[in-house]
Amino acid sequence: MINVAIVGTGGIAHAHMEGLLTFPGRCRVAALCDIYPEKAEKMKKDFGLDCEVFDDHERMLSSGIRIDLVHVCTPPYVHAQISINAMNRGCNVLVEKPMATCLAECDAMLRAQQENRVMLACIAQNRFRNSIYRLKKVAESSLAGRLCCVHVNSFWWRGHSYYDLWWRGLWEKEGGGPTLNHAVHHIDMLNWIEGRLPVEVTAVLSNVMHDNSEVEDISLACLRYEDGSLAQVTSSVIHHGEEQGITLQCADASIAAPWHVRAELGQKNGFPQEGGNRELTERIEAFYNGIPELAFEGHTGEIDDVLRALETGKGPLITGEDGRKTVELISAIYKAGCLKQTVTLPLDEKDDFYTFEGLLRHAVRFYEKSAAVENFGEERITLGNYS
Repeated sequence: MINVAIVGTGGIAHAHMEGLLTFPGRCRVAALCDIYPEKAEKMKKDFGLDCEVFDDHERMLSSGIRIDLVHVCTPPYVHAQISINAMNRGCNVLVEKPMATCLAECDAMLRAQQENRVMLACIAQNRFRNSIYRLKKVAESSLAGRLCCVHVNSFWWRGHSYYDLWWRGLWEKEGGGPTLNHAVHHIDMLNWIEGRLPVEVTAVLSNVMHDNSEVEDISLACLRYEDGSLAQVTSSVIHHGEEQGITLQCADASIAAPWHVRAELGQKNGFPQEGGNRELTERIEAFYNGIPELAFEGHTGEIDDVLRALETGKGPLITGEDGRKTVELISAIYKAGCLKQTVTLPLDEKDDFYTFEGLLRHAVRFYEKSAAVENFGEERITLGNYS
């Protein structure tokens, strides 16, 4: 039985809790921790848990309670500190996205993992969506041909009051806007499908709808890979409808999530033939439909994978190294957007944007945060459209 603690009991922690409770024979929640302990107490009551509640994660770690796995569900600026403290106590860690606010923090977390010989996994739960998992499998099959261009639409919508929460909308606390905190999902998908990072990044940042926030509410980035192929990433919290998606333009066909396939055939003049390449389209459709569905999706799917990793001694699907790659690409987008220059990858330790302090020195502050509330009431949150 794996004993689990959750640090941070806000909105996303409920997805973790529901995942953990799906596997009662494999794990139990032994502790909840939140700087607002009344939130942890409410979660304990709502889910009918028999566990301890703490208002400080270090006090929890030194309490003597056996904890095998710590879920870090706090704001990004404390992900590294809490994760490292937990690993130094011999605990395995599953940290929410983004892994950390900068590469220096990611590397410190990876050192703590290696020194303490524990597991470090990073949340990227949308790899455990059937539509994304199947898209990856189709791309790997080469049926659509080589990858030429990717369009990533990380479209979300958040009202003005979203940034009233005390830690949101501040570079120092949130680490950035939707590029870091929302598109992180789609940037992880992009890295996973590509299997590599780009070599060049250009980007534009702006804030067009949230004048109570320092950070961007939209960014547009263009990525170039070593073979000349491109990717475009839009990271936004201003898009009505939240119509998210990722489209792979391959040499022989276009495939996308939400699922769509299209393949063209050329006429003698080079223009597309009416009806396209039906034979290839049907082959790709058949391959896609033949991929078995995942047993569990979303956070539940990733938690199942993490529990299995601990049970078998094998690594999780989404490692700390994967989380670092996502942070590296996001850091490059911020560098390109803040400095208004083309950025080359990789970013090394001498780069200003390797550290959080360097990011803060160069960050574009669009507005001064004008309001702050300690907590919101319990209302529905959206976790993405992956149908």
